[in-house]
Amino acid sequence: MTKRFETPIPDHVETGTDERSGNDKRKLPLLDPALLTPAVTDAFKKLAPQVQWRNPVMFVVYVGSILTTVLFGQALFGTGEAPAGFIGAIAAWLWFTVLFANFAEALAEGRSKAQAAALRATKKNVIAKKLKAPKKGAYELIDSPSLRKGDFILIEAGDTIPMDGEVLDGVASVDESAITGESAPVIRESGGDFSAVTGGTRVLSDWIVVRVSVNPGEAFLDRMIAMVEGAKRQKTPNEIALTILLVALTIVFLVVTVTLLPFSQYSVSVAGAGTPITITALIALLVCLIPTTIGALLSSIGVAGMSRMMQANVIATSGRAVEAAGDVDVLLLDKTGTITLGNRQASAFIAAPGVTEQQLADAAQLASLADETPEGRSIVVLAKQRFALRGRELAAHQAVFVPFTAQTRMSGVDYDGRQIRKGALDAVRQHVADVGGLFPDAVSKAADDVARRGATPLVVVDGTTVLGVIELKDIVKGGIKERFAELRAMGIKTVMITGDNPLTAAAIAAEAGVDDFLAQARPEDKLKLIRDHQAEGRLVAMTGDGTNDAPALAQADVAVAMNTGTQAAKEAGNMVDLDSNPTKLIEIVEIGKQMLMTRGSLTTFSVANDIAKYFAIIPAAFATTYPQLGTLNVMGLHTPASAILSAVIFNAIIIVFLIPLALKGVKYRAQSAAQLLRNNMLIYGLGGLIVPFVGIKLIDLLLVALHLA
Repeated sequence: MTKRFETPIPDHVETGTDERSGNDKRKLPLLDPALLTPAVTDAFKKLAPQVQWRNPVMFVVYVGSILTTVLFGQALFGTGEAPAGFIGAIAAWLWFTVLFANFAEALAEGRSKAQAAALRATKKNVIAKKLKAPKKGAYELIDSPSLRKGDFILIEAGDTIPMDGEVLDGVASVDESAITGESAPVIRESGGDFSAVTGGTRVLSDWIVVRVSVNPGEAFLDRMIAMVEGAKRQKTPNEIALTILLVALTIVFLVVTVTLLPFSQYSVSVAGAGTPITITALIALLVCLIPTTIGALLSSIGVAGMSRMMQANVIATSGRAVEAAGDVDVLLLDKTGTITLGNRQASAFIAAPGVTEQQLADAAQLASLADETPEGRSIVVLAKQRFALRGRELAAHQAVFVPFTAQTRMSGVDYDGRQIRKGALDAVRQHVADVGGLFPDAVSKAADDVARRGATPLVVVDGTTVLGVIELKDIVKGGIKERFAELRAMGIKTVMITGDNPLTAAAIAAEAGVDDFLAQARPEDKLKLIRDHQAEGRLVAMTGDGTNDAPALAQADVAVAMNTGTQAAKEAGNMVDLDSNPTKLIEIVEIGKQMLMTRGSLTTFSVANDIAKYFAIIPAAFATTYPQLGTLNVMGLHTPASAILSAVIFNAIIIVFLIPLALKGVKYRAQSAAQLLRNNMLIYGLGGLIVPFVGIKLIDLLLVALHLA
């Protein structure tokens, strides 16, 4: 596949191909050298107190760094509580701890800013052809920032689309590679769910008339840049809850530490031996006891989650949506284009008793001449192929076309006194009853036979006369059944939504391997289904692209709107898929779960880490006062000074080693919650206990070998 972008992409943004969709991607190396220098600079800028205050755990380390720096200054003038070299080393490594935490956050933000820069490169001022009416004609040339919502513009071959909008007239091939990274052009036309166009893309052929749907600064590209940069990223409920827990733990250890100083001095006076614990050692003890590892990486995990969504060509309008994706219990997926290939094709005309196949084909073609859907076009083509029936001039006959709606589930034409309709079986049956006709049992049986084959029956009626059935074939996508099996292993229920009758829906649901289905779905049915699941305490995700999907998208916890969809769908959703790939919902759930797993794994590792550090620093801090605590020195650390310094150094450098994991995320596998928990405890719980013992001991040996402690 040829990779083609309208504007240059920054050097540090790589392009690649998504393994599942085949779409071109823009991705960043995990530790891009081009981002390291700005991240280091930002790490120092983040030392400002107003920035540090936002992270309570690291703010405690920040205050400890300042206090030990002051104590180091006193030690230099001979009034220190401990040797200046020891206090200075502790102060330096506490500052490193704060800087490493700042660096992790700055690097995550830098990756997002680089992605935003690639998007901003597509945004430019263009000359727009403003029309006075929504039809092709005379126009005036204006700058794109002068356009306002509701303006009509003409865009011809070679023109860049100046602003987001809806196609009102015409059809054109559009290059959206500047936004999606996909080099294959797409068709945009008036009507239906493929009428939305995005500013910054380019028309390759033909022309379209577009009604501008946003004002300057409100365009989709503007919102994309703001979201990717993290300017609107707020902490999610789970992130806030974890922060509260970390703060509570920090306060507990802070209170304990503050009470230890006078207590240790009293113990020395009673025992008549030993020396009181120093403020420097107490600060080191506090920093090693509080959950600094997860506190340092928590923000970067959230930013990286948004960044991974962007790498999947999904724009999440909030961190809450990304997190909710990881907790989803139910997935609602449209059948057409998601579970099946879509573009159902007419394959057969099945005439009613007393009606010829040609009569059925003639009426079906008349009812479909204004139907611009792939199904409607295929009916016209099949009638032409089978019976040489061609489109005819209907203006003289004052033909009135009746469009399809989600409520009537029929379309057709009023022509020369005839009322020809085609639509779903139950909808046409009700229509026939309303106009006083009888519905033949043979047609019902024929429609049921079509449905049992997994195809879709459309019934054609002329006035009160039922003419027969059109068979529309649909094909289930390859590999989709295996994907649903993976979701089932995660404990996620899949529900197929379709406008087909229950027989057709059941046949396709069985072939695709979904857990349940909703047939003959209307917008209100989708909304009710979502609310029913939410009333049971479940989180629901769905995709949509049409205006009729907007109510359900607004209700769903994770609502993914297609980039090709209508403006109403985009505004109702909390995510937009730039690739307009309905199966992307599965990938979104995996990314959300990966973010939750990463946060949980690093939290487990951090807490386990602290337990191991107790055995290093507590004996060292209190051994002179309570010699019996020396039995806790299971690591055999050489001196109290080397033990404290080794623990502080390990506490700082472990953050650096975990930054790649925080940015990349823990590898996700489709497993049950219980199995994921067992693996998490085994790898990150047990690993968090073992690694500090090894790391602190090695640092202690190195310090002693270098005569630094």
